Amino acid sequence: MTLKVGVLGYRFMGKAHANAMARLPMFFPEAPEVERHVLVGRDEAALADAADRLGFERTATDWADVVDEVDAFYNLGPNHVHAEPSVAALEAGTPVLCEKPLANDLESAERMADAAAEAGVPTATAFNYRFVPAVRYAKNLIEDGELGEIHHFRGRYLQDWLVDPEAPWSWRNSEELAGSGALGDLGAHTVDLARFLVGDVERVSGHLRTFVDERPVEGGGGDGDPETRPVTVDDAYSAQAELEDGVMATFEASRFANGHKNDHAIEVHGSEGSLKFSLERLNELEVLRGGDRGYETVLVTDAEDPYVDHWWPPGHVIGWEHTFVHENYEFLSAIADGEEYHPDFEDGLAVQRVLSAIQESDERGEWVDVA
Repeated sequence: MTLKVGVLGYRFMGKAHANAMARLPMFFPEAPEVERHVLVGRDEAALADAADRLGFERTATDWADVVDEVDAFYNLGPNHVHAEPSVAALEAGTPVLCEKPLANDLESAERMADAAAEAGVPTATAFNYRFVPAVRYAKNLIEDGELGEIHHFRGRYLQDWLVDPEAPWSWRNSEELAGSGALGDLGAHTVDLARFLVGDVERVSGHLRTFVDERPVEGGGGDGDPETRPVTVDDAYSAQAELEDGVMATFEASRFANGHKNDHAIEVHGSEGSLKFSLERLNELEVLRGGDRGYETVLVTDAEDPYVDHWWPPGHVIGWEHTFVHENYEFLSAIADGEEYHPDFEDGLAVQRVLSAIQESDERGEWVDVA
């Protein structure tokens, strides 16, 4: 069975997913055969060049023309275009993978999840960090009771690409286009890993901050004065949270953390042990078991570790891009086999509810229950 895939978006995430689809037959021969069928975008010249580089059969400038002719539709556009194309594809009975956060507001995310439930086909919210072997290894430890009763979850996601106040404005700085800033862009990943590893978020107390109120527009302005646009989203956020079973949690993300390029780190502490993980050392998991005086660094590259048997001999590490291969393998296999897939749109909606509650908490200055 060959699955025809249509992809909206050809920049950062378009490259990541196209690369993943190209790698599947080499390393996951049991995966369904995939045809990179159509690439969708607005700029015809740039689109044609991208389709040639990324291996797509053809291009289209209107997503409405393709959502009913493919076996899977990947919505990798900016947050404000997640809802309409995804809902249209689902109404056509087409499985959809959508980038995170699921939408730029809670109402749109609810509409997308409702459409997914009505369609009854596999959906995916692109939380690719669930597919890091070390994260899967951590989940197995927790589920096997190795850490005992879980007391704490800590998660932070730090970047520094906006520290310079002259860094140009982009759609990620707009509430209308992105919904939120570091909260949705980075925090969504952390919240999803908390749900994946420990449990649902029940209530939150959040704080959001914008450090630079306006930014120059690339190529804009005149007379020596650059044109600027307002920044209407957060540059950083932090939150206290209570997870199910009374687990205490803290979440934090910033695009102003000088010296941090892509530092997504989590900790889980239990009555019998603890674990620590950092995306910048994604092949390693630090594990503390009862009776140990310190953490053991486990190199998660053995053949029996999650997904690793598809790659290299022990100790030959994999990278960030491989998480997309695992994600695509699981999602496309679910489509081919007619099976359930997670994280789906319901998972994306659950995260969106937490993001919305954190924003509401910041506005109200008090704890907010997650609906």
